[in-house]
Amino acid sequence: MKPALLLVDDNEEILEFLEQELNEKYLIIKALNGRQAFALLTEEVIQLVICDVMMPVMDGFELCKLIKTNFDYSHIPVILLTARNTLQSKIEGLELGADAYIEKPFSPEYLQVQIANLLANRAKIKEYFASSPLVHIKSMAYSKADELFLERLNEAIYANLEDTELDVEKLAQLVNMSRPTLYRKIKSISDLSPNELVNITRLKKATELLLEGQYKIYEVAEMVGYGSQTNFGRNFFKQFGMTPTDYLAMTGKRPR
Repeated sequence: MKPALLLVDDNEEILEFLEQELNEKYLIIKALNGRQAFALLTEEVIQLVICDVMMPVMDGFELCKLIKTNFDYSHIPVILLTARNTLQSKIEGLELGADAYIEKPFSPEYLQVQIANLLANRAKIKEYFASSPLVHIKSMAYSKADELFLERLNEAIYANLEDTELDVEKLAQLVNMSRPTLYRKIKSISDLSPNELVNITRLKKATELLLEGQYKIYEVAEMVGYGSQTNFGRNFFKQFGMTPTDYLAMTGKRPR
């Protein structure tokens, strides 16, 4: 699926221009002011916001601040577009958490590169977390709010590792969030479903237990919520590209 971009500008001609430039690679959602845009964030899974600064009702600075200080949306990258080319306005935008600040008039090619770079950097971080056995979940955080959320989520999963029925419903109850909000937040930060994140967290905990050298592989499988060593080994290989035995050999440990 195409990444979803939210375009925000009170000038409909600019919105149409941006849509024409970007709709080949991205799913485009449009809003005419910050208030309308913020309401759309509750309805759509947005990967990136491109927002004009000077708008009625709610300007770009206000919207950027709302996004970056709101727990549900603080992970979303924001590009600010503005005709105000003073150093002070740039500083203000960046202080509010904007990920990029582009002056008008701008090159569409330059905007395309900024969007691609922001999304690619986040994709690399997600991939690194998912494929590296010992990389902590906090590596995917884009803000302090995200870091606290991921820590709380990790603790909830760790405390219930042996529960083979741990799913998004139970996880939402454990972290005191609605299921849709939890799903949207996890999907946006990690590009994983809650169930996929639970599975990866189980496997990462398994690597820690394996490295301790105190447990046999089948014991580790049971400790992290797998019903069989075969299923555990299959999932471990699928996620990390090696079997638990290979992983131990690579790290200089011997399987028990």
